[in-house]
Amino acid sequence: MAAAYADGKRVADVGIGQAGDWADKDGHLVWIGLYEPSAELLSEIKDQFGLHPLAIEDARNAHQRPKLERYGDCLFVVARTAQLVQGRIALGETQVFVGRGFVVTVRHGASVSYAPAREKAEACPKLLAHGEDFILHTVLDFIVDNYAPVMESVLAEVEAIEDRILKRELMAAEVERLYQLRRDLLRLRSAVVPLVEVCRKLEHGDLVAVDDEMQPLFRDVSDHLRGVQDEIDAMREVLAFAFEASLQLGQAQQTVITRRLAAWAAILAVPTAIAGIYGMYFEHMPELKWRYGYFMVLGIIFSACAILYWRFRKSGWL
Repeated sequence: MAAAYADGKRVADVGIGQAGDWADKDGHLVWIGLYEPSAELLSEIKDQFGLHPLAIEDARNAHQRPKLERYGDCLFVVARTAQLVQGRIALGETQVFVGRGFVVTVRHGASVSYAPAREKAEACPKLLAHGEDFILHTVLDFIVDNYAPVMESVLAEVEAIEDRILKRELMAAEVERLYQLRRDLLRLRSAVVPLVEVCRKLEHGDLVAVDDEMQPLFRDVSDHLRGVQDEIDAMREVLAFAFEASLQLGQAQQTVITRRLAAWAAILAVPTAIAGIYGMYFEHMPELKWRYGYFMVLGIIFSACAILYWRFRKSGWL
């Protein structure tokens, strides 16, 4: 999608071939949004706005680290997007070219359309009149806002795991899910932390002069990013605790089972030992031919087993 703006108002929908001419008009701004464009389309964009070949190469090949670079009069910003795809955090990428009279966004991978961000910007002509700075803020703010539903979904699952782990030992599939969540959160953190530095540079105008009225907006995005980073760190700690607690509960359960088995083995050892003794084929054995010897042995076995059971029960082994 490509549109031309003047004084914060949308004046025309333009084609890529005419975008450069509209951007050259005094007081006009072109905003182009692309999703996984072809090499030919990127080459056309490069020719229209005179973009640097290295920036175009980065836009063609995704998987860049969030960064802010300047190529002549053009600013090149890379940010990572996030979505939940089949229960996993999938990361996408957005590159933003910002120059005099134009803003070009290039999306790759997991990312929602920026149409809502465009509509939100167009609903505020006074702010949109600030031009490229406001559009760049709108895009970055939209990316950060879309971290929220991902974080909420992961947080709900983390809390559910935390509740389950206090009731029972986690199953193998649940432990595997713990690993997946921790790994996904680490990947998301690697996308969030560098973006804080990008917003800080925009806030203080390290590489490009940003409108004074726009600087607080980039500061607000930085604050949101730090909040997301804190949530990620907190959830990773909870998951680490959940995994350790699961191991401890498993070990405790194994200890209980071992104690029970040992207690029953000790109880069963009494009749086994007595039966083993009287199973030996000797003619002269104590009470072997006594009339009540059988009942006496049964009484001894029962009494010994009962005493052991009571002792183990009292000590909590049974």
